Amino acid sequence: MDRWIAATHGVELRRAGEPVAVDLGYGAAPWTAVELLGRLRTVAPRARVVGVEIEPARVAAARPYEREGLVFRHGGFEIPIPQRPMLIRAANVLRQYEEGEVAAVWERLSARLAPAGGGSRGGLLVEGTCDEIGRRHVWVALGPEGPRTVTFATRLGSLERPSDLAERLPKALIHRNVPGEPVHAFLRDFDRAWAAAAPYASYGARQRWMRAVRELTSDWPVLDGPVRWRQGEVTVAWGALAPVR
Repeated sequence: MDRWIAATHGVELRRAGEPVAVDLGYGAAPWTAVELLGRLRTVAPRARVVGVEIEPARVAAARPYEREGLVFRHGGFEIPIPQRPMLIRAANVLRQYEEGEVAAVWERLSARLAPAGGGSRGGLLVEGTCDEIGRRHVWVALGPEGPRTVTFATRLGSLERPSDLAERLPKALIHRNVPGEPVHAFLRDFDRAWAAAAPYASYGARQRWMRAVRELTSDWPVLDGPVRWRQGEVTVAWGALAPVR
């Protein structure tokens, strides 16, 4: 997720001059916030990260790791900082919520983002779910105006078929992987393209993935290209996968 953020949102972060990013719900240890700062500073050297946690004990435990550009605060969806952040990252935060609650949380968080204007598209909210060691991850990216894209990302050596990613769909989509819903059709077509690309497996999982994604572009609004595909990613317009009922 951090790699994708740096690649796709780096221009906006640099344009902001001194961008603030929020790692919302970083968990029992602060490592994701530490890693986010390192990644963002490769593209925006003056970026700052605020780790936000609802559990006061976790904030207290993280405080010794504060440094220039990195602080930790107690809070939740209100985002307890005075600035309008250029990035809010929320990984595995909404898993325990009901699907019907997601839209309101998205709206609340998106309202806290830096607004669009002056040639900028504004801040970015990235919300999704990954497995315990980050091999498989699916996230939705939202701007101040609402959802934009869905990205599927995987460590290719761990993948048997693309639909393995279904178990890591974000809360807004995970219960929609059923016939009649777009995300189900997308994963079905992805599996078919993956099977058709089997001859490319002799060149490695990366080449097979890239061939399968290329096949998808004929029927689905894939928004990225080979540079991202090589990383085991594919990004699709949100409107193509949004729930229909």
